[in-house]
Amino acid sequence: MALSPQWLDELRTRTSLSGLVRRTVKLQRAGNEWKACCPFHHDKSPSFYVNDAKGFYHCFGCGAHGDAIRWLTDNQGLAFMDAVKDLAAEAGLEVPAPDPAFAARAEQRATLHDATQAAQDWFVANLASPAGAQAREYLNARELDARTIERFGFGWAPDERTGLAKALAHIEQPLLVETGLLASVDGKEPYDRFRGRITLPIQDARGRVIGFGGRILEAKENAPKGSPQSTTFAGAPKYLNSPDTPLFDKGRTLYNLHRAGPAARKAGRVIVVEGYMDVVALARAGIEEAVAPMGTALTEQQLELLWRLVDKPVLCFDGDAAGQRAAMRAITRALPLLAPGRSLEIVRLPAGLDPDDLLRQQGAAALERLLDAPSTMLETIWQHEHDAQVLATPEDKAGLKARLLAHADTIADRDIRALYRRELGDRFSAFAFPRREREAPRTTQGTRLFRSPGQAPSPRLSPAGTAQLRQSADGGARDLFANAVLTGLSSHPGEIARHAEALLQLAEDEPRLGPVIDELLDRAAVLEGGGLAPISASSTFTLSPGNTRFSFLVEGHDPEEAREDLAEAVTLLVERPALEAAIAAVTARFAREPETAFAEQQRLRKRKLEIETRLGHLARKRAASAAMEDEIEAHAYVAAEAQDTGRIRE
Repeated sequence: MALSPQWLDELRTRTSLSGLVRRTVKLQRAGNEWKACCPFHHDKSPSFYVNDAKGFYHCFGCGAHGDAIRWLTDNQGLAFMDAVKDLAAEAGLEVPAPDPAFAARAEQRATLHDATQAAQDWFVANLASPAGAQAREYLNARELDARTIERFGFGWAPDERTGLAKALAHIEQPLLVETGLLASVDGKEPYDRFRGRITLPIQDARGRVIGFGGRILEAKENAPKGSPQSTTFAGAPKYLNSPDTPLFDKGRTLYNLHRAGPAARKAGRVIVVEGYMDVVALARAGIEEAVAPMGTALTEQQLELLWRLVDKPVLCFDGDAAGQRAAMRAITRALPLLAPGRSLEIVRLPAGLDPDDLLRQQGAAALERLLDAPSTMLETIWQHEHDAQVLATPEDKAGLKARLLAHADTIADRDIRALYRRELGDRFSAFAFPRREREAPRTTQGTRLFRSPGQAPSPRLSPAGTAQLRQSADGGARDLFANAVLTGLSSHPGEIARHAEALLQLAEDEPRLGPVIDELLDRAAVLEGGGLAPISASSTFTLSPGNTRFSFLVEGHDPEEAREDLAEAVTLLVERPALEAAIAAVTARFAREPETAFAEQQRLRKRKLEIETRLGHLARKRAASAAMEDEIEAHAYVAAEAQDTGRIRE
């Protein structure tokens, strides 16, 4: 049958796993899951859990794990296709007709698995033979015991060009080339890909061998010629992986996932390290939930595999510069994929140490302490960009801000993107505008905006400031929005200081608003200095009717939501004039650079449209809230009328 992965996923989606299991097992609700005594072993207390959202069951006692299809095959003894047909009939899906080509590919895949398993058996036998003595010495020097060597399937590929081809002569040579076991270059006779290397099998989620990783042995002076430790392979990499094959896709595979998956669900965490030996070292220390990418940066597909296990995988890369760059590459890949509750955590190891080194030098407790206190993605982004270059000039600091916001703008989720922009903006403001720089009052021509805390504040916005806002309200929708935002800040004076840097930028771009911004920041300085709180601007500001559509201008609205909306409104207000200036500048370049200017203009206009759309959303949200309030009031009125009518009748 041509059962594609997409069709099987649709079948699982349409099947209620808990409903299926409940037919034969008594389940009890446990939060978002169901629990029971395991039907696969003699269980005295519930250790068997069913998760409908993730579509699997798991027993923490015996390790039984599977989906709806596996439940019918393992628990009820049905054949795979019989289980599929039963579930499809209940789900209203039609089982695809037989496809000869698909069957042929499946048969070939099974043959490839046979070839990789035969190679694994040969590598393991070599390690145990006299020819593998030097390799065994190396593994012993790494303090790997016999159980670990057997469990992870360590083997030895002798330094011979045709050793594997001869040992697996019963398997057709083209098949060995297709699995990546033999390398064929420019039509020459194929030769063994793994030579003079300790081998480790790479396995899929079902534990089947799909490829190999090989580690070269360090050369030793005066080693006998031809011995493993005389092998240098000038220019060869320390680690070598199988190439991509019909079985193995390094961008979609995580080393040790088949073992780490059950352990991760039990521990509630999964740890990502850089290499195979780090995974092995963590397992020896009792940390079973570790995986590693295939020698490249984490891909989007690998991140999705990790998020299926836990919501916040932990990256634990080497403490050198290369390891930290790898962590940032992973973060860059993850940012567009973030979703509520779904993120990454990052552990920064001591400089120059990898997990294996740390375990050897300081023990498992030291690593556990680091794993218990990871950094967030936001903290890592800030630290990386802050340390990227010397920040000695205003231009350097502006570059830091641009890099931070560029990271935030790659996030697809609108709410998470806004929160990242706000948090990174707050950190930048605290760094670029520390309090000691805010103590000088701003003059009418100056650039510093804060009054000294010792100076007496004006109890309300001055007539000049009020007139300025009234005048701005005559400038159309753009000025109405500026009026609304500044009024909102005056109504929420505790929010002024956190937006000081943005207000500075706005004062430069919109000089006519400078006096109003001066007074707002003066009020913030008084609040920081412990002075009197400013009188609400509602007594002096004259608002245009359209402004009341924003939540941060409505009394009694949810304070947290009002602050969030106000923060986003400040960001949009400051970004808009800069965006318009950029559009004008790129338009002026059309004559000189028509192609690049057009592409840049389109990108800027797209961002401008996003801003206008978001402004409309802010207004619609208030309108929806007002409509709900009107509806509640109407219901209350009707109820009161009915009550009065009842009294009259009585």
